[in-house]
Amino acid sequence: MRYENIKSGILTFLVLVSILLTWNLWTYQPNYETMDKGNTVAEVTLSEKQEVQKIIRPDQVFFHDKGQHFGTNHASELEKVSAEINNWVFFDVKRYTDEVKDLKKLMHGSGNTELVFPSEVPIELYRSVLNIEGKKIPSFNFNRIIINMGKSAKENGIVYFVSTENQQVYISHISSANLNNFNRNFYKKAAQYPRYFAYEASNKRTIFLPHTETDMTSYKYLPLTLDSEEFKEALFANPSFVEKSFVPSGEEFTNASSKMTVNFESNILRYVNPTVEENFINSSYDLVKRSIDFVNEHGGWTDPYRYVEKNELNHSVTFRLYSMDGHPVFNGNGLAEISEVWGRDEIRNYTRPNISLELPLTTEMKKVTLSSGHAALNFLQNKKNFKSSLLEDIVLGYRMERDNDENRLIVLEPAWFYRYDHSWRQITMEDLGGMQHGLE
Repeated sequence: MRYENIKSGILTFLVLVSILLTWNLWTYQPNYETMDKGNTVAEVTLSEKQEVQKIIRPDQVFFHDKGQHFGTNHASELEKVSAEINNWVFFDVKRYTDEVKDLKKLMHGSGNTELVFPSEVPIELYRSVLNIEGKKIPSFNFNRIIINMGKSAKENGIVYFVSTENQQVYISHISSANLNNFNRNFYKKAAQYPRYFAYEASNKRTIFLPHTETDMTSYKYLPLTLDSEEFKEALFANPSFVEKSFVPSGEEFTNASSKMTVNFESNILRYVNPTVEENFINSSYDLVKRSIDFVNEHGGWTDPYRYVEKNELNHSVTFRLYSMDGHPVFNGNGLAEISEVWGRDEIRNYTRPNISLELPLTTEMKKVTLSSGHAALNFLQNKKNFKSSLLEDIVLGYRMERDNDENRLIVLEPAWFYRYDHSWRQITMEDLGGMQHGLE
């Protein structure tokens, strides 16, 4: 009996110890020190992220009225027009190409307002800017938005999306109230804008040029050099494994698969990853969206850049620098562009300036008067072997170059530019009586 009591006591003790150990295990909290937030890796952002509507923007707006054409490319005026359109609700979007008998008349006929984009825009991406009803809409690209002010269109509120490259048209509708407001706020006031004339470059292409001379401003900037280390942190997956070396013209950063070079003389940064698989099988929407997102991820919009071109065959997208008043900027060495080439899942090639223009030197700003569109067109037509069918566009813009007297400064000089056979070229003041300057 005594043996059984001892045995029961031991068993009871073991059960109590087990309960105690289990309780301690459940309620145990390790005494970890609070992690210092300063030891975590911060997101690299060179500048602010930008929404799609800041990057994909129309270059020009034209108002066509009884054979007369009025228009502007001034940034503030285009923002007013865009703000009005962005408040509309678009509905019943559908293909309309087969119904169009005369595409030029649809775009440039009396009663039409034409918003011109510098390149083809995927509607799936731009619907984040516009209010389009319906979860599913047709997939298409466009580079013109046509607002129809004809009598029948006013009742139905018709707006067209046109691709001049593919000769495709899609129709949509808005409320008649929206259309009437646009008519009152903009179309009826079209004569306040500069007057343009139409040049029929080909059966499929009409170019509009200003009738009179245009006043512009030349600028000088003291550029800000961007930090190469921040680009290294942003572009390489494991920055700690990247080796830095100095080369005669600048810096070089490398790891096992990628290389980034920064040339301090040309101020061009290039990142290449040749190991990325080349096949890119996604849509134009994916290509452009991925390109915008990539720059947003490291805040790479260090100046006012806009989307200007995509090439689905080469899987490339280009963004161009624009002046404060809305003119494109050109430089033969790529100093005014951000260029991306994509592989299947990753960027293969990223080329951009490593400088930011910041603010212009106000004491160096000068007024410049540019020749009329008639003079620019006359110069081109008198060039040897000129073919109007290869002329794609003529625009006023800025040539970016180094200042001859002060090499540190960047100069933006107004000039005429034309796109001929897929290449941008410049017409200088001297060219209106002589030579040509290429940008490629």
